[in-house]
Amino acid sequence: MEKSGRFTEMFEYLQDPHLVARFQRFCGVRGSFSRTVCGGSTSSTSGSSKEAGRTHSHNNGACHHHTAGGNESENLAVIGAGEGEKVQTAAAGVRKRISESNVAKSPAVESGNPPQNGAVVAGGETVGAGSNGRSLAGATAAGPDFSGETGPGDAVPGPPGSSTVKPLRKNSLTGDAGQEFLIGNRFLYYLFTFGTELGNESFYITFFPFIMWNMDAFVSRRLIMVWVWVMYLGQCTKDVIGWSRPASPPVVKVEMFYNSEYSMPSTHAMSGTAIPFSLFFMTYGRWEYPFSLGFSLALCWCLLVCVSRIYMGMHSVLDVIAGFLYSVLILLFFLPALDLIDGFNLTCRYAPLIIISLHLGLGLFSFTLDTWSTSRGDTAQILGTGAGVALASHVNHLLGLMPDPTPDRLPFAVPALSAGLVGAATLRLFVGVLVLVATRALMKAVTIPLVCRLFGVPSADVRKARQHMEVELPYRYIVYGTVGFNVLFLVPLLFSYLQLS
Repeated sequence: MEKSGRFTEMFEYLQDPHLVARFQRFCGVRGSFSRTVCGGSTSSTSGSSKEAGRTHSHNNGACHHHTAGGNESENLAVIGAGEGEKVQTAAAGVRKRISESNVAKSPAVESGNPPQNGAVVAGGETVGAGSNGRSLAGATAAGPDFSGETGPGDAVPGPPGSSTVKPLRKNSLTGDAGQEFLIGNRFLYYLFTFGTELGNESFYITFFPFIMWNMDAFVSRRLIMVWVWVMYLGQCTKDVIGWSRPASPPVVKVEMFYNSEYSMPSTHAMSGTAIPFSLFFMTYGRWEYPFSLGFSLALCWCLLVCVSRIYMGMHSVLDVIAGFLYSVLILLFFLPALDLIDGFNLTCRYAPLIIISLHLGLGLFSFTLDTWSTSRGDTAQILGTGAGVALASHVNHLLGLMPDPTPDRLPFAVPALSAGLVGAATLRLFVGVLVLVATRALMKAVTIPLVCRLFGVPSADVRKARQHMEVELPYRYIVYGTVGFNVLFLVPLLFSYLQLS
């Protein structure tokens, strides 16, 4: 019993948003919170994490103004921390993302007015609360108890040399831009911004093709397989567990783009573990480089991505640890099977049909796990990319294009850097990514109106149209399936025609 109690205590500690807030303050991040309802907290550690009939609000840990009176599910949440954009939080058959809280029952709960979205009601005004139940009156970034006298919209004074910035990108679901905050250490801010970008689409659409076109297509297509399965399992697990993002306050939302998604486990931590270590294990022995160098680079990459998610205020420490361990577990089972899966994709007569059906079926399954959110579209996008790359590898094998090197040519020697080598790689990357971006834009412009017309969904508001599964799934799947196919088939053909191979 004593060990169980210690485990529960450690579990709650690693999940506490105040731990994230303390790390942010240590790194020089200071929030400027107003006296508003600040939703979101860590998930409850007692009872089921997804109760029957539970609803969730899309602001998931972001601040919104308190709406007095009436049932919370019938109110309008003001999203955007003072921007005044109102979003209806109740719709027929649609669950809202309301955070589960560890806040102990208060008189407000006993009287039938429970705290809203992890908040504690005090004196007619709702203020945020952390998972340990402490009241956050007059929220400031001065310390864990947030006991300052800051008024609505007042900024928290920062240390000398600090600068005020906005969160990275708007929330892709709600359009919420978030609140300004202060950064006192610009080096850490840019370092962790780079770290978090290592798990975003802009990185994937350049990194995987770069490996494909300039280094080793064999390694790249297998690396994409690993990425697809790790991200798919991570996104599905998020929607099954359904834990919300860390509460703000006390956490400062340095990033807003993924704020509407669930939190456990961190898929950034999963990809930040799977990609560098898979790349290391696939290339060591195939390429000539020191073991210590490859392992150190993979470890630094992993740590940078994992720590950046805590710095950004997007995940608790527990989310990141779980993402790392989950990714390691997947790799232990998946890496030994890569030869079998890759051989099937290349040689099996029915591989194209099975690839398309499997990836589409997995997409349909993931869309049944939750209401519309950015994670659903990302999952369809990942599956589409994986299907496109797998199909292209099958076509290349049939046509004898881009054959894998024979064992007698291994291991490869790392070429010496030269102006010609760098220039050729840069030119290939520029031309190739330009083709991919053009492909994505063209397919998106064609696919969304076509799918909307096919299923009778109004296409005037693209954001609303994409909330329909029958639009989002085929749109993402077709667009990114085409992009994935072009990465391995069309672009290398273009390089051969332009003599850039």
